[in-house]
Amino acid sequence: MKPPVSVVINTRNAGRWLEWSLRSVRDWAADLVVVDMHSEDRTLEIARAAGARIFMHEPMGYVEPARAFAVAQASQEWVLILDADELVPPPLATALAGLAAAGSCDAVSIGRLNYFFGRPLLGGGWGVAQDRHVRFFRAGHLDPGERIHEQLRTRKGSRLAVLEPVSGRHLVHFNYESVSDFVQRMDRYTSVEAKNRAAAGERPSTVRACLAEVFNRFVRFGGWRDGWRGLYLTLAMAAYRATTAAKMRESTELAGEPVRDRYEAEAARWLAGDQHVETRTPTGKH
Repeated sequence: MKPPVSVVINTRNAGRWLEWSLRSVRDWAADLVVVDMHSEDRTLEIARAAGARIFMHEPMGYVEPARAFAVAQASQEWVLILDADELVPPPLATALAGLAAAGSCDAVSIGRLNYFFGRPLLGGGWGVAQDRHVRFFRAGHLDPGERIHEQLRTRKGSRLAVLEPVSGRHLVHFNYESVSDFVQRMDRYTSVEAKNRAAAGERPSTVRACLAEVFNRFVRFGGWRDGWRGLYLTLAMAAYRATTAAKMRESTELAGEPVRDRYEAEAARWLAGDQHVETRTPTGKH
C-alpha cells in the first residue's frame, strides 16, 4: 500500500524534465497532481501517461502564484511539492514515507543538490547542505508564498524535522543548462521581482546587495570550490540584484514614458543645431 502522499508539480513547457520527475515518485506516492499553465509542448501528454490528475491555471510567468492552487488539489494527508526539473532519489522516497508513517513531525526540511551547467555544485549557497527547502508537509501546515523565489513557510506550532542530505536523502535539481538559459530567465525573473518589491514599498539597493552576493556566495559559502561555474554564479547573482534594482528605478524615474519618445525629441534638438543639450556627469555636475 502506498503512503498517503500527494506529489504536487506546477508546469509550464516542462516536457524536457517532467518524465524524470514523475518516474521518481509514481511508484510510491498515492496521488500525482500536475497543475499546468497552458504548456505548448509534451507536458500534458507526459503527465497523462504517468496517471497524474491534471488541472489548468492561467500563465503567471513564474510558479509561486499557482502553488497555493496546486496544493489545494492534493487529496492525501501528506504533500510533497516538487518542481518539474527535480526528482526524488529512492533513499529520499524511503525516508519521506517513513516520516509520514511515524507521524512524529508536520513538515520536513530537505536539502537539494543543484546541477549547474551540467555539473552538481559544491558551494555558492546552492550546495546540497546549503540549499534547503520545506517541501514535505502534512496538509494544512504550510503556507505557499506568492512572491517570486519566496520560501515556503510552516504555520505556527508545526513540528519541523530536518532531514540530513546524506546517502541520497535529498532532492536532485537539474538547474540552468547554459549561460543563455540563465540570462533569459534572469530577465524574466528580475522583471517580476522588481514589480513585487516596488509594490511592497521596498527601495532598490544595488551596491550593498551586490557586495553581499559576492562575499556570501564566493567566500562564505565556498563558491570558489566550483571553479568557473562558482565564479559565474557569484557574478551572475550579483548582476541579478543589480538588474532588479535598475528595473525598480527604471519604473519610477521613467514613469511609463517610452525611451524611444525621449530619443526622438533629443534627435530633433541635435539635428536642429541645438548645441546646448544638457549633459551630466555621474555626480550631477556640468
